[in-house]
Amino acid sequence: MTALEGDTTGSPEEALERETLPPEFFNDPGDDPHGWNAALRAGCPVHKINHPPGAEAYVVADYANTLKAFNDPRLSKRIDAAPAWFQEQLRDASPVLIKNMITADPPDHTRLRKLVSRAFTARKMEQLRPRIQEITDELIDDLPDSGEVDLMKLAYNLPMRVICEFLRVPDDDRSQVQHDVVMLSEAPYPDEERNALLRVASDKIERYLLDLLAERRQDMGDDLVSELIRAADEDEVFTEDELVSTLVLLIIAGHKTTANLIGNGTQALLQHPDQLALLQADPSLAESAVEEFLRFEAPVFRGTIRIATEDMQIDGVDIAKESFVHLLLSSANRDPEAFTDPDRLDITRSPNRHFAFGHGAHFCAGAPLSRVEGSVAFPTLLRRLPGLRLVDDPDKLDWIFDNSTSRGLRSLRVAYDTRLPR
Repeated sequence: MTALEGDTTGSPEEALERETLPPEFFNDPGDDPHGWNAALRAGCPVHKINHPPGAEAYVVADYANTLKAFNDPRLSKRIDAAPAWFQEQLRDASPVLIKNMITADPPDHTRLRKLVSRAFTARKMEQLRPRIQEITDELIDDLPDSGEVDLMKLAYNLPMRVICEFLRVPDDDRSQVQHDVVMLSEAPYPDEERNALLRVASDKIERYLLDLLAERRQDMGDDLVSELIRAADEDEVFTEDELVSTLVLLIIAGHKTTANLIGNGTQALLQHPDQLALLQADPSLAESAVEEFLRFEAPVFRGTIRIATEDMQIDGVDIAKESFVHLLLSSANRDPEAFTDPDRLDITRSPNRHFAFGHGAHFCAGAPLSRVEGSVAFPTLLRRLPGLRLVDDPDKLDWIFDNSTSRGLRSLRVAYDTRLPR
């Protein structure tokens, strides 16, 4: 069986001799996804792919064409630009997901982004640093004095606690909210059974957030939910459905991406002793290191949905109207035409114009929060857990390739010599 018949154990070069990449290129790429990406870039960087299954779709693998595509108005984020069957599938499975800025073009995108832009400024996120530090230390306090742990538990708990505090979601509700929004982040599923469960989760989180909005209107504060309500009430151009959909987006983006940043970055750092020693010796490099982790092992490996609104070409490849266009961020981030020695981890790399948070109008609004969380987490882990090291063979790490655009680890077992006090 060749790779393009559903088995990605074949070589990239062998696979690319065929016309269409299989869905497995996204959800089961085998042991060397960066090798697949390099092979794509070395040939024609715009290639057909069967994803969503049955759709006319293409991947864009190089930096230059990805940059152009980010700014191409012919590539729409609107769900109603997609084929009718996909619109029906997504609206039936999870209508709460498709009424926020990530599924909108200007002027609706501009209007919806205003809901969050004033809350997620770099200055306001920096003001959260002391509390993020406190939460990080609390989570490390809960670890054993020494031994082995699954670091992904901390990686998920840190951003989830931060975003829930930012939203003022009660402690008792956080576990269920996390479960439901993670399920929504992978919509739509390729099978009816999981889509049925998805609709249940969608209905539950919609009801919960509508109730939260109603409660918050009676108890306004300085939390993000209150900020969104004030912005909506001032402009009077936002529906309740748009508020709910925006909250779902913020919870998904506010914890899953950062969890992957911490996990992906830690495993990369522990495999590069020279860079580990460099960051241990100079914690002031944390911000630069975060940018390199984002580039080297992007927590979001491809861009969110884009659909051609007319017949067009990308790098000479014909793209028909209603085709899906997937921007391979993890591939563009390792393009040798854009980065010197791109397969080398270098926490001092500058400049570092990666696409981990997207680019242009749809640049991730939550990027300032994720960056602060990462710049707190990495030096704190290294300072408080001396001897931090991987337990498992790096080749045996269990990467998650689900139906979402994220790429992270299912678990990351690490060991350390002792747990130091704050």
